[in-house]
Amino acid sequence: MSGFKKFLFRGNLVELAVAFVVGAAFASLVKDFANSFITPLIALLGGKPDYTRLAVDINGTTFPYGIFVTSAIAFVITSAIVYFLVVLPTTKLIERMDRGKEATERECPQCLSEIPVKARRCRYCTSEVVPATEVPY
Repeated sequence: MSGFKKFLFRGNLVELAVAFVVGAAFASLVKDFANSFITPLIALLGGKPDYTRLAVDINGTTFPYGIFVTSAIAFVITSAIVYFLVVLPTTKLIERMDRGKEATERECPQCLSEIPVKARRCRYCTSEVVPATEVPY
């Protein structure tokens, strides 16, 4: 039982559980944003994107492809919202915050692997490199 207790309270599992809960809440937030703002805007332009009733019958078997089309449109809208309102601003913010930081790694001129700035030899291809602090500019 103690092993199970250690497993449950291990850092990775707790972090994963928190990420799942926050992710579910965020998914709900994005869905509600799309339903409240984006879908009505699309409805203004070309009608509500609801194709769930579209289907085709082949030899008595119904293929309701409209459900997939509606889900695909919702996926594209949700992805666009997440990209333009979360990913893009976060990336810009991280770039802005990292501008003043000093680099800790650089590329090896021989194998293009990332090596420490002060390294004299590449840990991957073992070629000798001039430490970045001695490189003339």
